[in-house]
Amino acid sequence: MSSAMNSAMSSTMNPPATTAPLLLEARALHAWYGSSPVLHGVEVQVGRGETVGLLGRNGMGKSTLIRTLLGHVRERRGHIAVRGHDVSRASPHAVARLGVAYVPEGRGIFPNLTARENLVMAARPGVDGRRDWTMERVLATFPRLAERLGHLGAHLSGGEQQMLSIGRALMTHPLLVILDEATEGLAPQVVAEIWRVIETIRADGIATLIVDRDHRRVAAQADRLVVLQKGRVVLQGPAAALRGGDALASCLGV
Repeated sequence: MSSAMNSAMSSTMNPPATTAPLLLEARALHAWYGSSPVLHGVEVQVGRGETVGLLGRNGMGKSTLIRTLLGHVRERRGHIAVRGHDVSRASPHAVARLGVAYVPEGRGIFPNLTARENLVMAARPGVDGRRDWTMERVLATFPRLAERLGHLGAHLSGGEQQMLSIGRALMTHPLLVILDEATEGLAPQVVAEIWRVIETIRADGIATLIVDRDHRRVAAQADRLVVLQKGRVVLQGPAAALRGGDALASCLGV
């Protein structure tokens, strides 16, 4: 085992915690599909207003971790809390009501509703009463959607669908947005626009948990990084300390 990997593995002995007040916390989290275990004692935290990058090679459990945190994976055990509320066995809608929004891999829009209907059906005040992300602000952020409001979701391009998915999440006025592969398969111009919006979200004080194949962009955007290998956290810490280092490169195989 390389010295970089040894360093990565030893970092999990005393994982660095966020200094921000906790918004999301998972401890000793296990999950499995049928007889196949996927997560093995994962611990992860997201502080209020914090951006956390979740990294790892394909098949290492990133999407399963996200889906477990949100309550989509029923076969799970461990402790999950959002804003101090125990959601270890909660359903996805209960997690959402605590201020968590999800932009899933594959976008998850309603194909038989118009773009306007997709946005309106999600709109609600935040848990703290905020109404910052109005329809007008979403359309100003994604001008292309303003031109396509009357089109069915199924008739939008992949980039437009992703803009719609993010806009819909923001209209719930969340405290935390979880983005799973938000830029996958999109044209470079659209990818740049998505990252610009993620920066805006961060500047608004909304916490984000980001999974994306562009680990360099994630590392540049995040406050902290968490790296999974075979369903275990093998490296985590401040992004500024980890990005460009041998330990991160070793864990990601780059």
